[in-house]
Amino acid sequence: MGSEPEQVLFSERLWPSPGIWTATAGFGAALGLIPAPIDTGVAVVVGVLGVIGLVTALTVTTPLLILTPAHFRAGRAVVPARFLGPVEVQDDEQMRQARGRGLDARAYLCLRGWLPAGAKVMLTDPDDPTPYWLVSSRRPEALAAAVSDLISRSQEQS
Repeated sequence: MGSEPEQVLFSERLWPSPGIWTATAGFGAALGLIPAPIDTGVAVVVGVLGVIGLVTALTVTTPLLILTPAHFRAGRAVVPARFLGPVEVQDDEQMRQARGRGLDARAYLCLRGWLPAGAKVMLTDPDDPTPYWLVSSRRPEALAAAVSDLISRSQEQS
């Protein structure tokens, strides 16, 4: 008997902006300029493979934010949901401060430069030195609401 899929309370893929996709494809195509003086056919192949390789790499490395009743995942990091605390929505300016002078060196970062806003997810695990996760998001308000709802439901069940 298989297990049921876990309920997803929030999910967001931190896809690059159109400008990043364009620059990546352009750089991949420009790789074809390296062998161009020697052989045009090889230049075309290198350019096509460059575009395919770089776009694939960008796709594979795009992180996912996912919240379930059991855990919160940001990129490769996972924390049990029972250790989630309040979430502070960060607008562009607040996020800039949080990434700079306001950054705690112990914080976990899942940031993408093309996403200026995000959220600071506080952690409550007394055995974990990480005080919070700072994550980029296009929908930080929805993430904050989902975490708040999860915490409220957990407290009601206790």
